[in-house]
Amino acid sequence: MSEVIISCKDIVKTFNSGVAEVKALQGITLDVYKNELLMLVGPSGCGKTTFVSVVTALLRFDSGSCKVLGQEISTMSDEEKTAFRGENIGFVFQSFNLLASLSAIENVALPLTIAGVKREKALHQAREMLKAVELTSKADFKPNHLSGGQQQRVAIARALVHEPKLIICDEPTSSLDHKSGQVVMELLQSITKEKGATLIVVTHDNRIYKYADRMAYMEDGKILKVEGA
Repeated sequence: MSEVIISCKDIVKTFNSGVAEVKALQGITLDVYKNELLMLVGPSGCGKTTFVSVVTALLRFDSGSCKVLGQEISTMSDEEKTAFRGENIGFVFQSFNLLASLSAIENVALPLTIAGVKREKALHQAREMLKAVELTSKADFKPNHLSGGQQQRVAIARALVHEPKLIICDEPTSSLDHKSGQVVMELLQSITKEKGATLIVVTHDNRIYKYADRMAYMEDGKILKVEGA
């Protein structure tokens, strides 16, 4: 059995909405393994985004235990959580979240410059990542001069440039056509396997289910079943 990267046990998260309480997570227990591609699927509002927000220490939970890379995240201070995310986690968003005023290479270099890496070194590493996603020729292009598929590949390069151990993708293909979506998933799969990273993909897109090592099905804040190796 592979090394466990994430170990969540009985995670409960409740949101208070006026007089009503919404139980977003109702006792989630799940292990995620090193170097796997886990897909988290289920209807809108079932708790998928809440769960990955807990795992990435963006959201506090009410009860239970969640160890990520061997650290219990509930005991971390806010400063420790921020540093932990910056060092260990990469994010790929549905809306790309590229900065319009920056070129592709500057967008990719951003996590490194924020972490204090010197500009020259950050740009060199960013260029290597753009090469890995086959976008070297677009390095100096701004996002509005790139196609949706190209913008998503820039976003992937940015998520991977600091070599995170865990990558979280929130609907990475939903705004792409079928061909671009396939290219993006093949890219994510190959790069994360090569780097030894772990990938969690939140998705409604059944066109990409075939890329998963395992599938975790969620409904009403619970994991109904996990399929795969």
